[in-house]
Amino acid sequence: MFVQYFCISQGSILARIVPQGVDSGAFLIDWDACRGTLEGHSDTVSAVAFSPDGKLVASASRDSTVRLWEAETGAHCSTLQGHSGYVSAVAFSPDGKLVASASEDKTVRLWEAETGAHRSTLQGHSRWVNAVAFSPDGRLVASASRDSTVRLWEGETGAHRNTLEGHSNSVRAVVFSPDGKLVASASWDSTVRLWEAETGAYRSTLEGHSDSIRAVAFSPDGKLVASASWDSTVRLWEAETGAHCSTLEGHFGWVSAVAFSPDGKLVVSASEDKTVRLWEAETGAHRITLEGHSGWVSAVAFSPDGKLVASASEDTTMRLWEAETGAHRITFEGHSGWVRAVTFSPDGKLVVSASEDKTVRLWEGETEAHCSTLEGHSEYVNVVAFSPDGKLVASASEDKTVRLWDAETGVHRITLEGHSDSVRAVAFSPDGKLVASASEDKTVRLWEAKTGAHCSTLEGHSGWVMAVAFSPDGKLVASASRDSTVRLWEAKMGAHRSTLKGHSNWVSAVAFSPDGKLVASASRDSTVRLWEAETGVHRIMLGGHSREVSAVAFSPDGKHIRTDRSDIALPSPTTPSPSVPLPQPSHIFVENHWISVGQQRLLWLPPEYRPTCSAVSRDMVCLGHSSGHTTFLNLHVL
Repeated sequence: MFVQYFCISQGSILARIVPQGVDSGAFLIDWDACRGTLEGHSDTVSAVAFSPDGKLVASASRDSTVRLWEAETGAHCSTLQGHSGYVSAVAFSPDGKLVASASEDKTVRLWEAETGAHRSTLQGHSRWVNAVAFSPDGRLVASASRDSTVRLWEGETGAHRNTLEGHSNSVRAVVFSPDGKLVASASWDSTVRLWEAETGAYRSTLEGHSDSIRAVAFSPDGKLVASASWDSTVRLWEAETGAHCSTLEGHFGWVSAVAFSPDGKLVVSASEDKTVRLWEAETGAHRITLEGHSGWVSAVAFSPDGKLVASASEDTTMRLWEAETGAHRITFEGHSGWVRAVTFSPDGKLVVSASEDKTVRLWEGETEAHCSTLEGHSEYVNVVAFSPDGKLVASASEDKTVRLWDAETGVHRITLEGHSDSVRAVAFSPDGKLVASASEDKTVRLWEAKTGAHCSTLEGHSGWVMAVAFSPDGKLVASASRDSTVRLWEAKMGAHRSTLKGHSNWVSAVAFSPDGKLVASASRDSTVRLWEAETGVHRIMLGGHSREVSAVAFSPDGKHIRTDRSDIALPSPTTPSPSVPLPQPSHIFVENHWISVGQQRLLWLPPEYRPTCSAVSRDMVCLGHSSGHTTFLNLHVL
């Protein structure tokens, strides 16, 4: 069982609240803060980029496509199809209206970001295009190719402007200076070349590296150029003159990526030696080495405020570090393949990573929560339920048991043993004193919630019991079965009251009306039936569904029946009894892999935390998992 505690305000997870009575240091594991896994590519994701407003994410893949996604929800927007080879790079125009993609098919393509429509194909390169970039004003697009050239194109029309020739080997990277006046290109010929963006005129060659150059970057003020090489060094150069300033030595393997901090004071480098290094840009002095990755570090980025560094690695993880101290902040685990690329959203709240596992993942950059792992069920958890006062949680499992847990601390209270097969459903009586469990062994069992003592076994069904519910006054228990019947029982003695017959297929759900006068049953026969609780007499059949109905509930006012298929207005609505307190609907919901408050999605559930069942009580959420674990989340919503 997992126990999670969070404090949420305005959509952000602010702090972890340590549960009383739990040794929070004994079983800590990272909650990976994953906001969404963007699935759809059929091959390695090679590059990712945020739109300038942070609303979209673009991913480029070896499957020859670019995909656009909503950053907030992870929803797929469009697939940009047209390339006939591996897409190696992707970039948004500064106004966010265009997306440029570079491909192994020797072309660059421009697309409309809003619709995904193809705008133009930039043809001219004779080999694979490795990189693409927009000028700061969006008027130009630069592309770097294995054909040893850089080409400049007009962003609006896609017309060819200039071909920058001079490199003697593949050009791996290209970037514009912040003022848009210069273009820097990095090549396998061990040089960086600077060019005038407006005319394409050659400016200077930055020579000194003894091996291929993998990456190049301008400082924010445009005065410096940083180059990262397979010769294990980073070099800093004056952009105006091309003069060499300093060589940053210390890595023991290829340097694969380099970036300046937003204030230009630091340089970060990522290496095959499994480390990230921070350097002072002005002097080239080594500041700190960030160690922890167990594989090649392939990408690195600063957060927009310069306080954090993100690193992506061959070890399938991404790490966040404090730029000032080098302290490790958090490790994001979840990818199953090499993480190739990483970048922050413009507001710094999200980090996006691209992996060889064919997925893109969105992570909350400021989240650092943990959980305590407590042993519990040994098999799949079928259902969870809170007691009326929210102090207990009951979980029912394929392991034939029900377990009761303290909702505040996560401490295991009692195990209810006696069923001879999987337990399919569980419910508390309205006063919280009894627990009813329904099983594939064809019985319902009643237990004392406080002591776990067995009270009675309700026998009579000839098929699995799929659901169980107490009447609002706690005097009756209703059970729904695969034998196509509902049975009513006296809760106090366990005596059989009546059998409700009429469904032609198994009954999957059952509920009492708020005043306790009616029982609603939902069936695989595509109908809902209403029955009189007192006599068991059939009142009405509600048809119209085209598929099985697997859930049923009355609205708090008793005027509607709610199912998993639709809401049904009752012909003769019941009136809630004033003596029976109506349950208040929770403002917290678990649906579509999200935990939401009202209409706002707050916490995305990674695949390993997605529930088989869930229950909500006030600000607490309980999730049951196929692993046999249960997760408590105490969401203090401010």
